Order: sequence, then structure tokens, then C-alpha cells
Amino acid sequence: MARLRSEEVGRWLSVGEVAQRSGVAVSTIHFYEAKGLIASWRSEGNQRRYPRAVLRWVAVIKVAQRAGVPLATIREALKSLPKGVAPTAEDWGRLSAHWRNDLDQRIRRLTQLRDQLDDCIGCGCLSIKTCPLRNPGDELSEQGPGPRLLELD
Repeated sequence: MARLRSEEVGRWLSVGEVAQRSGVAVSTIHFYEAKGLIASWRSEGNQRRYPRAVLRWVAVIKVAQRAGVPLATIREALKSLPKGVAPTAEDWGRLSAHWRNDLDQRIRRLTQLRDQLDDCIGCGCLSIKTCPLRNPGDELSEQGPGPRLLELD
């Protein structure tokens, strides 16, 4: 890791400052760094220092997480952005457009699950052959007898 000269320290934020200003825990900042979502430099005293732009990076990560985007997907998308500068509104537009299709698919699946769940309440059967939730269209019978993974995808 690179070391900062003492005159450069004022341009950088400590992990505590990043946590306070971004509204996330210090452990979350460390976690994001360990996962390769953000990066820091080390001061002469071996303390983490982050560029001010990291505040926008953390905001993008948090919004994406709230939208249900997995961290691995966020990390891959962030690799496409210029390093060391705050993501712009245009950057966010590209990222969110990329994730929109996946989110729409998840919304459709959840809506379908919600609607099918109503049919199941109270029946208690959870029939392997007829239950639209556990085995839609009896598709699992094509895989042979016995238990199967019950993913809809």
C-alpha cells in the first residue's frame, strides 16, 4: 500500500470520518474494502485513508444493495468506473440501467410467488405433483424420483 506524506493527509478521510459521513459502520467500510468495492491508502502511521470520492462510492453501493443487487454484481459494475473520482449521475444511470432488467425479473418472480401463495394458504397438501409453488407443471418428475432442488429458475 502507498504511504501518504503528512501534507497530503488533509485531503483524505479516516475510516471513522467515512463511516460518520456516509452513515454506515466502520466495520461496513472495512468489509467493502475487503470485498474490493472501495480502496484506501495507508498513512505514515499505517492508518487507512480514503479519498473524499469514497463517500459517493459508498452511497452507490448502499443504494444498489437496497435495490437487491448482490455485492459481487456491484463490484463488477464498479470496475467499469474511473478510479479515484466520484461516480457521476451519468455513471449511476449506466449502472442502474444495467441492473434494471434483473430487478424487473425478480419483481415478476416475487409477484408470481405472492399470487400463487394465496392458493396454498390453508390447503396443507404441498403436493409434489400439483403444488404450483413447489413443482410448477410437475417439471421435477422429468428428473426422476425422489427429492429435487426446487428452484424456479
